[in-house]
Amino acid sequence: MSTIAAGDGTDRERRVDLDWLRIIAFAILIFYHVGLLYLPWPYHAKSSHRVPAIEPLMRLVNPWRLLLLFLISGCATRFLARRMPPGALLAGRSVRLLVPLVFGMLVIVPPQSYVQAVEQFAYRAGFLHFYVAEYLGGTRRLCRATCLALPTWNHLWFVLYLYAYTLVLIALTILLRPVRASVGAFVDRAAANGAFVVAPVLLLILARAALLPSFPPNDAFVGDWYAHSIYLAAFLLGFLMAGCDVAWKSLDRCRWPASILAAAVSAVAWPGHPADPSFGWTALLHRHETIAMPVYQWSVIIAMLAFGRRLLPRTDGPWRRYLTAAVFPFYLVHQTAIVLAAYALRDAGWSAAAEAAAIVSITVVSCLATFEIVRRSRWLRPLFGLRRVRTASPADAGGHFKPLANGSKPSIHPPDRSAPGKSDAP
Repeated sequence: MSTIAAGDGTDRERRVDLDWLRIIAFAILIFYHVGLLYLPWPYHAKSSHRVPAIEPLMRLVNPWRLLLLFLISGCATRFLARRMPPGALLAGRSVRLLVPLVFGMLVIVPPQSYVQAVEQFAYRAGFLHFYVAEYLGGTRRLCRATCLALPTWNHLWFVLYLYAYTLVLIALTILLRPVRASVGAFVDRAAANGAFVVAPVLLLILARAALLPSFPPNDAFVGDWYAHSIYLAAFLLGFLMAGCDVAWKSLDRCRWPASILAAAVSAVAWPGHPADPSFGWTALLHRHETIAMPVYQWSVIIAMLAFGRRLLPRTDGPWRRYLTAAVFPFYLVHQTAIVLAAYALRDAGWSAAAEAAAIVSITVVSCLATFEIVRRSRWLRPLFGLRRVRTASPADAGGHFKPLANGSKPSIHPPDRSAPGKSDAP
């Protein structure tokens, strides 16, 4: 019987390999956002350099990176739901997603918007005036060729979408509770017949054909129907997969075909020259993009999940615990660090390579410094999506006594709150 019904099997312990895959995905995100500084694609800041040589690689990463993150988030939510009733899950997600979202919009995002206003909208006043008069001015818009809506969530749209999808998931688990066993059995049968390999591709094709032309992604939540259709599906799919070992075995059997297919599509899609109007897709694939893109997206994800499960560490350790806890604070801070560093170095006269290396270094150091400060403060931790840690006492059931070297007095050590299944990462 599926673990969705029985609560056994693959969801009994945390999937450490998925933690590592999420860490890798967020590391890619930092480099991806730095890459946007050097391309003509829309972004909040721009370097004075243009590096068209990186565009093919960016186009190969872009189609699957967010789908993978939402899928892994669905898996993580499955592990939480195993040990939390719906009400507790709702309360926990509300605190650890909405609080950082509001804090981020008020504190973390405004510097990004200010740089964008200065560089792209010729704004001339100082940051304090911008923050009070423009950013917090209600529904103010700065307009030139396009408009900058304020206030905004910028990269934190992911947090809002994740919270909304969690609400949908909680509602579904409550509604389907009377038929939980039947749903679990159906998922097992579907997984055994390859549904987790084929169905996501079909869904991506349908969404691309029916919704993308009329509802291109806007990150505004309202009217973002194409994005909702694929990201919510990935989130729910991750939730189902986390409790279904048959699904993981099915993906594992397809790891090599998926890898070969993804590599083949990548090779055909790679353009001959950056000036090619079909840049990113050759004429052949451009004509069949509605099918080719979903096949590529899901093939890459199958390969990453399957090979990740085989090759990434499956035993826990201090590095996994530290980085898993750091991922969400890193995500909150990284784009502001990138934008401010790019703004500061724009007129420094450095080469593109030196500038990019400096921006990456500044971003990583800024994120590390923020995390080190935040994780030590019980008041700052909730603002960055971390659990507020209380001081352990001898009466704490979770603490344990550890005798001192001289055997004189014991000290209390609180339980490791980053142990498997208790990570600080949302």
